[in-house]
Amino acid sequence: MREYQSITLLLARMRQGDETAERDLASIVYPELQKMARGIMSGERFDHTLQPTALVNEAYVRLAAMAQGLNDRTHFFAAAASVMRHVLVDYARQHRAAKRPGNRPRLDLKDDLMVLESNVDLILDVERATEKLKEWDPRQFQIVELRFYGGMTEEEIAEVLSISARTVRRDWEMARSWLLGQLSKPPGQHDS
Repeated sequence: MREYQSITLLLARMRQGDETAERDLASIVYPELQKMARGIMSGERFDHTLQPTALVNEAYVRLAAMAQGLNDRTHFFAAAASVMRHVLVDYARQHRAAKRPGNRPRLDLKDDLMVLESNVDLILDVERATEKLKEWDPRQFQIVELRFYGGMTEEEIAEVLSISARTVRRDWEMARSWLLGQLSKPPGQHDS
């Protein structure tokens, strides 16, 4: 609870213009952001061009820029999941532009999405599908985002979204099933 209060207090101090609050916030949240990034990047080759530290650094720069609108620890880490998603998608788009498309690896949609240089096309396919999910069911989209990119547990997601863990579990299964259906279709045949 102490960390929760500290992050909330530091965000409030940042909104009030306290210049030391950002440094203090970074020292508290950086280890948790690194844990999130390591989860996303698990299984990664040692020589991958996007390292967890680079992901955290880029995500933190973006989060600090939006800190004025963040209210508390829960809001901060929900925003962190979203920002990491955007960083990874931007990375995948840059690499896709630099390389020709290849065979798509299989995806089973576990609790997180491992980022491999060989699956940048897949990351972009997941992004397109999750954007469609966002239009179809925004809450399921949030659950997917928090689970894939935030590495959050059902209980943590329930807290962020103010719903029960049971609802999170049910919506996750529905979203996962829908996304798997979308991703198993040949390109160009996705639902609109």
